[in-house]
Amino acid sequence: MSDIIHLLPDSVANQIAAGEVVQRPASAVKELMENALDAGGGNIKLIVKDAGKTLIQVIDNGCGMSATDARMSFERHATSKIRKADDLFAIRTMGFRGEALASIAAIAQVELKTKRIGDDVGVMIEIEGSEVKRQEASSCAEGTSIAIKNLFYNVPARRNFLKTDAVELRHIMDEFQRVAIPNPQVGFSFFHNNTELFNLTAGNLKQRLMALFGNSYNTRLVPVEEETGIVNIKGYVIKPDFAKKTRGEQFFFLNKRFIKSSYLHHAVQSAFEQLLPKDSYASYFLTLDVDPKSIDINIHPTKTEVKFEDEKAIYAFLRSTVKKSLGQFNIAPSLDFDQEAHLYNMPLKPVDGIYKVPTIKVDPNFNPFVTGALPERNTSERELSNRANWEKMYSRHADNQLEIEIKKEENNQQTIDADWDNELHESSLKTAYQLHNKYILTHIKTGLMVIDQQGAHERILYERILEAFEKHKSATQQELFPKTIELNASDFALVKELQPEIHAMGFDISEFGKNTFVIHGIPADTVNMDSVALLEGLLENYKQNLQELKSDKRENLARSMARNMSIKSGRTLTQEEMNNLIDELFACSMPYSTPSGKPTITTFSSEDLDKRFKK
Repeated sequence: MSDIIHLLPDSVANQIAAGEVVQRPASAVKELMENALDAGGGNIKLIVKDAGKTLIQVIDNGCGMSATDARMSFERHATSKIRKADDLFAIRTMGFRGEALASIAAIAQVELKTKRIGDDVGVMIEIEGSEVKRQEASSCAEGTSIAIKNLFYNVPARRNFLKTDAVELRHIMDEFQRVAIPNPQVGFSFFHNNTELFNLTAGNLKQRLMALFGNSYNTRLVPVEEETGIVNIKGYVIKPDFAKKTRGEQFFFLNKRFIKSSYLHHAVQSAFEQLLPKDSYASYFLTLDVDPKSIDINIHPTKTEVKFEDEKAIYAFLRSTVKKSLGQFNIAPSLDFDQEAHLYNMPLKPVDGIYKVPTIKVDPNFNPFVTGALPERNTSERELSNRANWEKMYSRHADNQLEIEIKKEENNQQTIDADWDNELHESSLKTAYQLHNKYILTHIKTGLMVIDQQGAHERILYERILEAFEKHKSATQQELFPKTIELNASDFALVKELQPEIHAMGFDISEFGKNTFVIHGIPADTVNMDSVALLEGLLENYKQNLQELKSDKRENLARSMARNMSIKSGRTLTQEEMNNLIDELFACSMPYSTPSGKPTITTFSSEDLDKRFKK
């Protein structure tokens, strides 16, 4: 029998490795931009077409490469950052494994042009599917330009799993921000389909955040800075007054590398304890600088997850530092000496140099208690007669209203239950009781039924919204004073993608400048809710569902909106509200569970209750 174990061809091995490193166009953007930073680029340009499916190009003015280095950069595990195992514990660069370019070249058509500073000519290399098609001398600018064309062209199954252009562009924006924020000393520009989305000039961190998220952040940012023997913490948190319903603006950077850490997030969240409004999330942009020997960043293909040698100490330092900054921001304002002059918007001195003291003018002879201040006026007989007629008319109207209310109450008391469900008692009055402002109790033929008021309302709203999607119509209540909502670039792109469905739900919104929408109207059932908080809550629930579920867009939106609009636990309901809730629940196609699958109803039979009282 012949041997069956053999080595994989390099092209196949590279394609398998690419599955870990390059999951979507945003993954390639991240790798290329990090390589540009490692090359010392002071200005980095990102050019994308069709959300990265057609073209991803990164141009930098860094150190460039020789012809030999350029060719070697596409080999697996070829790197300039590591020569021995000990180097793994002293890494301060972005890339170090030597897998990125090899993985990308295995699943795309790549063109590389590079020239070292001081060289007369550079080199141009073309690779398709790990195969070098052409290598020759080239007259190009100093630095490196790498273009990735037709990503996944030879792996159609992977290409079919890519989402719409709007979704993929949103992921690219996220990666762009994660590289641009911790490197404010570098200029970045971002073009998509020949349209400039970002043009970030070199500056300090505060200027970078304002360029990405808007000038309004000038007054929202609270500086955070602390140096210890274990970790140096620096960055900004957002004032609690400007907390949002979404968690989009939460960034941790470890040695200038973006990381995800629920443990450290809890440290920041606990520092905001009792300062945040309900259902709001802290926003922060924090950089942690630690000794590379005390961390392990080599535990995840994208290097976004890390292990700390002493994470409890870092947790404590982070929490106390943020808490201290929040306690000082409104008492001792910080001075940013690196801030540009035009960012200060409070004049220190009047234009003419003269301070004017405010004056108050009063009339010393005014006396409101003087009886002769107003001339006396005689009341005519006609006025007395009119007044009597009005009083008579009002009393008659009040008697009529009282009679109507009495009749209405009698009718309500005589209303016989129309049977909420086959289980409900046919001859009982339609009476329900609320327990702890959370559950609705009512008796049925076989015993007792308990309804979760929030879960029941979620089910009702969920089916109502899905029906509105099918009919492409939902009632809208126009706002008396339209409100604006400013979002980060990622959330703005998400709302643009969902705009047709959001309109179908009853929202009336329109674009208003960069990353801003104007809310002209909201669904008619939500007239008592804040429109900005309603839209932010919808976005947050939608993004959470994206991570947990694989549902389609409309089902996700219906579920998110139902959860956001539902009656929350703790709200007192009237008898009429409880009756209507039960009626509408049993009119649903699936009344026994919430959209997420949790039960809305539970019953206790008479036998079960009898057993409780028997010895």
